[in-house]
Amino acid sequence: MKDILTETEVKMETSIQNMEKRFLNIRAGRANPSMLDGVMVTYYGTPTPLKQLATISIPEARQLAIKPFDRSIIGDIEKAIFEANIGITPNNNGEMIILNIPALTEDTRKEYVKQAKTIAEECKIALRNIRQDSNNDIKKLEIPEDDIKDGIEEVQELINRYNKTVDEKLKVKEQELMTV
Repeated sequence: MKDILTETEVKMETSIQNMEKRFLNIRAGRANPSMLDGVMVTYYGTPTPLKQLATISIPEARQLAIKPFDRSIIGDIEKAIFEANIGITPNNNGEMIILNIPALTEDTRKEYVKQAKTIAEECKIALRNIRQDSNNDIKKLEIPEDDIKDGIEEVQELINRYNKTVDEKLKVKEQELMTV
């Protein structure tokens, strides 16, 4: 039964990490190099992550500077940013690409909060599914009924703890998004 509980906790932790990763894709109006994590540049015919081809820096709070190691691919990087559909227009000065992150309007902020809540709810659903699977696994064990009951209670304690973590992380993300 300890194996089931350990496996359950690992799965729940993975769900939380997945949610945090998805939260990073929700912009807060500030420059963050992780905004470009999904951008793939075609480099010598091979899709390559942007961060492997260039240095990404933050010269100002709402600006990203992308300086490619090989200047000949600056056009390809610009094209990849357009195609990534991240809502930012790249400015190419021949040396580097500058991305100006627009300030968020109140409506945009509310929309992003809605997205964050959806992601948090999806995480909670995943946690409930993990709990259900674990409870079923515990019930299949050939152990005394009291032990089964204890195991199910421990799984419930785990989900309560992880649901609280989801709520706390959502609250932090909401504050970050609504801060002007």
